Amino acid sequence: MLIDVLTLFPAMFQGPMTESMLWKARDRGLLELRLHDIRDFCTDKHRAADDIPYGGGGGMIMKAEPVVSAVEHVLADAPPGTPVILMTPQGRVFSHRIAKELAAYPRLALVCGRY
Repeated sequence: MLIDVLTLFPAMFQGPMTESMLWKARDRGLLELRLHDIRDFCTDKHRAADDIPYGGGGGMIMKAEPVVSAVEHVLADAPPGTPVILMTPQGRVFSHRIAKELAAYPRLALVCGRY
């Protein structure tokens, strides 16, 4: 299985992804993990991936453009129907049933769009 992780902080994944069961799966050739920096798809000189919310309010939000560009670039050679999963606290709780469902795919893309 190939898993693409798209994030603003790819270095944060390097440690956990080289330990425990993930390391064993990678060592046995069962899992390939690719980390992609969303900032590589920003178009301004400061590589800004966030902006103020449209309509005002506190905090910052991710810009859609770099995220969409990153997903399109990374999945350009992916099989049709490759799941793109946006990690969010409002999503479904990850369960064994979901793990079995996702294990049927040869490739997944995980978009970590939060700080």
